[in-house]
Amino acid sequence: MYTEIEGQDTEARALHVLQTVFGYPAFRGNQADIVQHVANGGDALVLMPTGGGKSLCYQIPALLREGVGVVVSPLIALMQDQVDALEEVGVRAAFLNSTQTFEETLRIERLVRTGELDLVYVAPERLMTQRCLDLFESSRISLFAIDEAHCVSQWGHDFRPEYIRLSILHERFPNVPRIALTATADQQTRAEIAQRLQLEEARQFVSSFDRPNIRYAIVEKTNGRKQLLDFITTEHPGDSGIVYCLSRKKVEETADFLNEHGIRALPYHAGMEHSLRAGNQARFLREENIVMVATIAFGMGIDKPDVRFVCHLDLPKSIEGYYQETGRAGRDGMPASAWMAYGLQDVVLQRRMIDESEADETFKRVLSIKLDAMLGLCETLSCRRMRLLDYFGERSGPCGNCDTCLIPPVSFDATVPVQKLLSAIYRVDQRFAAGHVIDVLRGVQTERISQWHHDSLSVFGIGSDRSEQEWRAIVRQVIALGLVAVDHDAFSSLKLTEAARPVLKGGQKVQLRQYQKPVKPKRSFASSKGYEELELSKSEQAIFERLRSWRMGAAREHGVPAYVVFQDATLREIAKTKPTSLDALRGVSGVGEKKLVSYGEDIVGIINEML
Repeated sequence: MYTEIEGQDTEARALHVLQTVFGYPAFRGNQADIVQHVANGGDALVLMPTGGGKSLCYQIPALLREGVGVVVSPLIALMQDQVDALEEVGVRAAFLNSTQTFEETLRIERLVRTGELDLVYVAPERLMTQRCLDLFESSRISLFAIDEAHCVSQWGHDFRPEYIRLSILHERFPNVPRIALTATADQQTRAEIAQRLQLEEARQFVSSFDRPNIRYAIVEKTNGRKQLLDFITTEHPGDSGIVYCLSRKKVEETADFLNEHGIRALPYHAGMEHSLRAGNQARFLREENIVMVATIAFGMGIDKPDVRFVCHLDLPKSIEGYYQETGRAGRDGMPASAWMAYGLQDVVLQRRMIDESEADETFKRVLSIKLDAMLGLCETLSCRRMRLLDYFGERSGPCGNCDTCLIPPVSFDATVPVQKLLSAIYRVDQRFAAGHVIDVLRGVQTERISQWHHDSLSVFGIGSDRSEQEWRAIVRQVIALGLVAVDHDAFSSLKLTEAARPVLKGGQKVQLRQYQKPVKPKRSFASSKGYEELELSKSEQAIFERLRSWRMGAAREHGVPAYVVFQDATLREIAKTKPTSLDALRGVSGVGEKKLVSYGEDIVGIINEML
């Protein structure tokens, strides 16, 4: 499409496409280097955080090179929105997947063969069919982009077996450049992506994993749903967000709970009827102010830029999963929140799930290591962002925008209370769950304690100076530290590990996080509303709201999500700069030539009307 721009090198041509097609004034980070490398025929492995602009890294080279760019995307449900967004800026795009009729498939295949498309999206399963491979071999292909490349990792949180077969691209199309992209990969996963996709010789581009606009907070779980409600109504009233739960049942119950309390919430999980699940996803993407309550089945490739918060009511299995899920907040660069409620039962449940899984011992060991890292993030006394980035091999200083930076936790020498706990577990023969052990420590006279004569033990009542919540926090932390294990029997009995021995004998001290009683959140500037109040004057805010209202009508007319027309950041810049002519509007970030033609007159009319 833009293969010949007279007298210009690749760098200049790429910038021209960025500005005229996509409407952005300049590349960010290492986008320019990636685009130039791939446009000149090089292979690349790109690690870039969600919202960092990964898609431009293959879209622009596809427009600069002769032929059709093929994008391997794992989710059929999102291809339509990606194609809609490209068509809005004048890029000739289409997809090939099982939702199409045979006639529609033939039409798209014909456009690929005749070179009348710039980009075509395919699922990996479709790409592996002989028909599809034959189609691409008989066509001029500009590049292959493998999105969500971490799906190739068997150790990863989103493993997709069909991704492993994508090495065939190197074998059958040796002269076509390939670019693999992901937002989530530690060094082991990076090496596995390179090896499995035969990208060992590819140039690697690793951006910072930091998302400074996201505020991370992890709170002690007491009443998870009530805490979630308080968080949303205080911090993010009227905002779009995602709430992740571990089970389908909890998804349904949480969505019902939020709706009962006046928050528009939709459920999403793999057990729902396909049409209902797809309908809920479409509503979330196309409407504003909806909270999606989901299992981790929801989210990969979600491009909605104005998700203001991501909450977890259950502990994720790994830091990779947590980072991927929280990364769906604030893709537009505006302030956003990542909030989690976490308690003892989360630790017990995750440990049991690993023990009871049918995986081999090697895989279980990897899962345990990943869970330990996740627990370390939850229990850290230092900056959460430092801990998160360190996991991905990136060094940083305290961020000032996480709960442990804003309200530093108090640590204390917990050696004596931990010794009391370990002794109580031992004295009840390592046959009882946390609740019973805590009752023994606190000297609570229950029917079960009397039945087992545990009120006659020397440890009965030795921890009566601490509340049940304080002891639960201590139990949770010693499990996280590996001093105590949870048996996967029917009772979730607590067992001492070898690591407990030096603590019991007084040879090792234990430092823990002091339990702090949960407090109801207060309004902060983490929400989009707070940002607007700071950044826009009263008159600019009125223009911004008027533009948002207009955008909703334009999106309905074009049959696309509102953010595909313009993102909030673009409307906010228009409200601040108040362009009264098409020439003035042309300079606004996010307004390319096609959108200027489609919407320019409307926007300039609104500005002139309100001045």
